[in-house]
Amino acid sequence: MANGKYTVSSSPHIRSTDTIQSIMQDVFIALLPAAFAGVWFFRFSALWIILISIVTCVGAEALWQKLTNQKITINDFSAAVTGLLLALNLPPTVPFWIPIVGGVFAIIVVKQFFGGLGQNFMNPALAARVFLLTSWTPQMTSWTFDGMTTATPLGILKEGGAQLPSLADLLIGRIGGCIGETSAIALLIGAAYLLYKKVISIRIPATFIGTVFVLTWLLGRGGMFYSNALYEIFTGGLILGAFFMATDYASSPVTEKGQYIMGLGCGIITAVIRLYGGLPEGVSYAILIMNLAVPLIERYTRPHYFGEVKQ
Repeated sequence: MANGKYTVSSSPHIRSTDTIQSIMQDVFIALLPAAFAGVWFFRFSALWIILISIVTCVGAEALWQKLTNQKITINDFSAAVTGLLLALNLPPTVPFWIPIVGGVFAIIVVKQFFGGLGQNFMNPALAARVFLLTSWTPQMTSWTFDGMTTATPLGILKEGGAQLPSLADLLIGRIGGCIGETSAIALLIGAAYLLYKKVISIRIPATFIGTVFVLTWLLGRGGMFYSNALYEIFTGGLILGAFFMATDYASSPVTEKGQYIMGLGCGIITAVIRLYGGLPEGVSYAILIMNLAVPLIERYTRPHYFGEVKQ
């Protein structure tokens, strides 16, 4: 109010000091514990994949924006976050060209073809992972730990015939798997940071993880109520997917009810694929399927405004 008069302006009326850059930096920082754990357990090969993936994503975004006469926005950290997420979703022994192909696909095809930051209809890193998994399955499903070929805990659960790692090994990360999904403790540290900074809400991760826990306990791998549901939570990409990819701003619902539906849908699809599908893991497919359903979810969960005319 000035000189006794009110100033009326257009929306938005609620303002925040958060910027795209600050949010992306927080996500990048939150992913660092998992990245460090991956490098610790998988050594130089993991570091090499992480660096190639980040450089490819940042370079692809800068090159595309340069060629299309757009403002170059690589300093907003969004491309770097995509590169790091993609790397954490790759086995540490993939050939060097895998993160290059995946990074270009994530940035150019999934992100820039649909309008750039905020316009992508699915998570770019996850879409690239599924594209790579479908196109080069042997390279994307080869797991090693301490230089020895091994199966992931979910693979052992699916196929049987081998000794399962202990829960302590899952928490610390002494298991085979993708670079960023092995250490549950490292992922939870990053998740706690995002929640503390209020970058994400607990609604999607809690509903997602809770649904997988309940369904795997009820249905079980050896029959109803015959399953270690806690083990299912800490193995595979569930924690990584629930906190860092299902919560992607551009491809998840903005309404509270919609976020609960998103988490519930992801949890159901993940549990069904794990228990009854041909693949040992279903997190990536679950999130991407629910990404496609987000417009429909928001259509039926958006609030009604005062004075709105009924159609």
